[in-house]
Amino acid sequence: MTRPDERVLDYPIPAPDALGPPAEWAQLRDRCPVSRAKLPSGDEVSLLTRYADVKTVLSDPRFGRKLDEPDAARISDTDSGGLFNSEMSSALPQGGEAHQRWRRLLNRWFTAKRMAALRPEIEAMAERLVDDMVAGGAPADLKAAFGFPLPVWVICDMLGVPTADRDRFSRWSDMFLNLTRYSEQEFKTAETDFFAYMAEHIAAKKAQPGEDLLSELITATDAEGERMPDRALAATGLGLLIAGHETTANMIGKMVAMLLSDRSRWERLLADRSLIRSAVEEALRFDANSGLGMVRYLYEDVEIAGTALPRGTTVMCSMASANRDDAAFDGADDMDLTRTPNPHLAFGTGAHSCLGQSLARTELQVALEVLLRRLPTLELAVPADELRRLEGLVVGGLSEVPVRW
Repeated sequence: MTRPDERVLDYPIPAPDALGPPAEWAQLRDRCPVSRAKLPSGDEVSLLTRYADVKTVLSDPRFGRKLDEPDAARISDTDSGGLFNSEMSSALPQGGEAHQRWRRLLNRWFTAKRMAALRPEIEAMAERLVDDMVAGGAPADLKAAFGFPLPVWVICDMLGVPTADRDRFSRWSDMFLNLTRYSEQEFKTAETDFFAYMAEHIAAKKAQPGEDLLSELITATDAEGERMPDRALAATGLGLLIAGHETTANMIGKMVAMLLSDRSRWERLLADRSLIRSAVEEALRFDANSGLGMVRYLYEDVEIAGTALPRGTTVMCSMASANRDDAAFDGADDMDLTRTPNPHLAFGTGAHSCLGQSLARTELQVALEVLLRRLPTLELAVPADELRRLEGLVVGGLSEVPVRW
């Protein structure tokens, strides 16, 4: 049995450029698959970087997501630990059968049939955003003009939120997912404001239901015949916002930047649109700037990659490093738009895998389809090595994606 390397890495590990991976990933996978890392809060976690280990931990029900245990590592540098110890995490079941019942209620919405029905609406939204971006002229920031507004439109539409309130939801999303930019008081104020808004919104939906997810959840019952309480409904809205907006918004920008950084990739998709689905999956796998990763708390002593980890350890799973593991993917450091199968871990795996992954895939595919059709001459307006990472967020992103056409 081995012990973790005694070095303590700063996490997230700095990368040489906005799109490339840190050199340490390959070194850690090869020589130190369980390492020590210090989070922005100053607390330490055990960092996993190999595909097999990350998949094992994320799939194991013994490893929980509940991070309000007294000895759990705090993720953000706020006193409370931010989002991971927020009202959302306490209002929603974080594990066991209760969590699965909650997921089953939401899964009714995220079916292939629902996504197919939603696709034309997402396409229409994307078309309008391209119209506005073209009207504004080149160069433009693809992230601000297209990538960021599209997912917030979709999430607000799903929750039945009025168009006039979309900017508020966008601002809340940024505040909840930021690890360092906002103070404890600013985070708490945003959380209070969001739950107050949702309380009014839920009451309005009860009085006058619409054809949206929230209206459906208000009356839906689980297998035990129970309905979701208002606090859980509000927390579900928050969960959908933070999981469904910022992650997809940033991924649209990163995906397009990856494809345009080597324009032969863009040209290949122009020549063969049937590759769009596999290109989206490969962009998800290839993304070296995906953010923090997934955290797990160990409820019992375990051994991972020959390393003994005691109960009470907080484990950080780097899906982005796992997705670059040569032991799992041939040519892992090459972006292969035809790669199939592609069992990447971008959406996690197991009981806590991303609930809205079908929606995210639909949005990414539609975004790429519309951009290829409307702006075939699209190119980066700056060299790829001048793109800059967005720092301090739980999810990874680019500060902007300057393009011209």
